[in-house]
Amino acid sequence: MKKPEKAPCIAIFGTGSDVGKSIITTALCRLLANQGVRIAPYKAQNMSNNSGVTPEGLEIGRAQIVQAEAAKIPPHVDMNPILLKPTSDTGSQVVLLGKAVENCTAHDYHTKKERLFATACAALDRLRLEYDLVIMEGAGSCAEVNLMPHDIVNFRMAEYADAQVILVADIHRGGVFAQIVGTLDCLEKDYRSRVKGFIVNRFRGDIRLFEDGIRWIEEKTRRTVFGVLPWYNHIQIDSEDSVVIENPQKVFIKNTGNPAVAVIRIPHISNFTDFDPLIALDGLDLFFIEKVQALTPFKAVILPGSKNTCFDLQWIKSCGWLEKLTSYVASGGHVLGICGGYQMMGKSVHDPDGLEGKPGTTRGLDLLPVETVLKAPKTTTLTCFSREGARGIGYEIHMGQTIRHNGEPFFKVRERNNITCEDADGCVTPDRRIVGTYIHGLFENPTITRLWLNTIGLADVETSELEGLEAKDKEYDLLAEYFESHIDVRGIVATVQGRYQVKGIR
Repeated sequence: MKKPEKAPCIAIFGTGSDVGKSIITTALCRLLANQGVRIAPYKAQNMSNNSGVTPEGLEIGRAQIVQAEAAKIPPHVDMNPILLKPTSDTGSQVVLLGKAVENCTAHDYHTKKERLFATACAALDRLRLEYDLVIMEGAGSCAEVNLMPHDIVNFRMAEYADAQVILVADIHRGGVFAQIVGTLDCLEKDYRSRVKGFIVNRFRGDIRLFEDGIRWIEEKTRRTVFGVLPWYNHIQIDSEDSVVIENPQKVFIKNTGNPAVAVIRIPHISNFTDFDPLIALDGLDLFFIEKVQALTPFKAVILPGSKNTCFDLQWIKSCGWLEKLTSYVASGGHVLGICGGYQMMGKSVHDPDGLEGKPGTTRGLDLLPVETVLKAPKTTTLTCFSREGARGIGYEIHMGQTIRHNGEPFFKVRERNNITCEDADGCVTPDRRIVGTYIHGLFENPTITRLWLNTIGLADVETSELEGLEAKDKEYDLLAEYFESHIDVRGIVATVQGRYQVKGIR
């Protein structure tokens, strides 16, 4: 019996981190899906605390969930078989095929790369049998010479898939010519031969002024510049990594006429895309703040998710945020905690098995009458919930359980992973000012957003009429249209069609 043919792959690699690989992969997924191509995203290994849950209740990076949505298919663990969730500067939780399996140091992880590479290859093979084309995303710089012997995301995976590579460079950072030429020079000959061309991302100004630059790149490298993507502000797509909110400064609220909400940018922040729907609201300003400052100008303060609750809790107390939070609450302020932020708001967080460091107990912020015990297994669910007649869909990703000693639950939980239930989530004080919940993705539900805005005194802020995937689809189509107007998509596809026949592409 003849073996089924595997679909071809295109690899989107970068000259560095946060140069736009994820967004370009997303754009290609929506563009080709709109043409009827059965296309799937893939990233062998992702390092991010921004994760989500598949329909099967398994955990993968949010970037691959976004790309699957853009491709109009359900997200699946094969699209991100290995997810590393940093818990410290040298250690990460390893999520393998959607399940948390261990915590390990960077050194220990390198010793397991061969086994993990085999797992990643098997996942890619399964996607290639199911879809017509796979868009592979790389990680960081594809030319880190000290890491290349252990790299299972970039060229070794492209070689396994026999993928042609498109290299993305970020002109906004400066030095785009050195980015491109330097990357090629750092690659061995076989890897360099896979690079078929470039996309220059985040251009500002008159693009005609860069025409000489394009000619120089093409003459110097003997490769094609497939296009230059100008900077945009009119499209809202979830970001992959928290690098986009690093080192926020103190906020001095100007007279914009808009009320403001603050998110405290803790060291191990996770799922910061929870707040993208709030950022998109015209009548509201949202700020990530890290440096300690007075909170009185803000209508509400949010404690986000954390990948190391105990560490971040100690950080809040040691750097002075606890005093500011206590004063803010005493003056009538509103505080919302999500996931790890909710855990911090209780009386204590117990870690008897040392899941986040040394075993022990960390005293909480004592804002809610709850207590948390960190323990395995990890909860990963798609969750349907409601409050006061408003219904929503979100997801849960957390280690441990929280016990409510007093107060009321914030949400009724009606379904987890398609299984009906009658459960409760979170905690809310009688005056409704202090709230905690485990549910991520709250604000993707306009009725839930409206309920919360009313509670914090912002009934006049208008919310979107679109919710969930319907709202995101509009943004994916905008991205695809913008991308196609600046990038030679046919040229990119031709790099594959010269070697393979891709079904559905026209």
